[in-house]
Amino acid sequence: MSKKPKTNGAKIRIEVVGAGKKFGDLQVFQDINMEIRDREVVTVVGPSGCGKTTLLRCIDGLLDLTDGKVVVNGELVTSPPRDVAMVFQHFGLFSWKTVLDNVSYGLKLAGFPRAEAREKARNFTNMVGLQGFEDNYPYQLSGGMQQRCGLARALAMEPSVMLMDEPFAAVDAQTREILQFELLRIWGTQERAMVFVTHSIEEAVLMADRVVVLKGRPSSVHEIVEVKLPKPRDRGTLAMKEFTELCEHVWNNLKDEARNAEFDVRGI
Repeated sequence: MSKKPKTNGAKIRIEVVGAGKKFGDLQVFQDINMEIRDREVVTVVGPSGCGKTTLLRCIDGLLDLTDGKVVVNGELVTSPPRDVAMVFQHFGLFSWKTVLDNVSYGLKLAGFPRAEAREKARNFTNMVGLQGFEDNYPYQLSGGMQQRCGLARALAMEPSVMLMDEPFAAVDAQTREILQFELLRIWGTQERAMVFVTHSIEEAVLMADRVVVLKGRPSSVHEIVEVKLPKPRDRGTLAMKEFTELCEHVWNNLKDEARNAEFDVRGI
């Protein structure tokens, strides 16, 4: 378990250097440094209000940093990068569009002809297990199916970087577990980098190659935990002694601050 990431020779997709963010007089986080490489999943955990989602939005160029910089694919981020896709907690689907139209929406905006956009969208709809539901509207889908649709929409853009903002938090526990393993399955076929924000320590360890632990007020990187659990991961991973030990290690780092954060109304 290390405070410094170890490189594996893969291309660096995301560099966060000396990142800090203030809202008025409130310093949310400061001096955040990390790198994410191809085919790497980095999860971010921390107590409520430590700025996990704010950091993700800064990486995506939706918010400006107060200090430091974010570089994606060698380019300084000053606005949302083209080669980055984000999946939000609350689905974000267009209620008046079918599954296929939702998934193909970004492709059409990017200039793909309608027929080509729909064909590509159909491939990714199938990838996430929604074949047969292409003509359904969001209200006709379960929460898990809606999140699969949101994931397909992001994957269809074939980004080099995926940003996941608590993507499974709005679904029930059983569906959440199914989607976790579905995402791991899909990710095994991809050559992308992913940053995954979650409140769940178990989810953070299960999904990650490295877990970034944020602590403090303002928050900063307390530790970067290497996760060397074997791949591919499945339900058997959850029963492994090493998995339990990693979860306990992360939780022991966070439990005091998590308890205090419950009563702190300044959270972002």
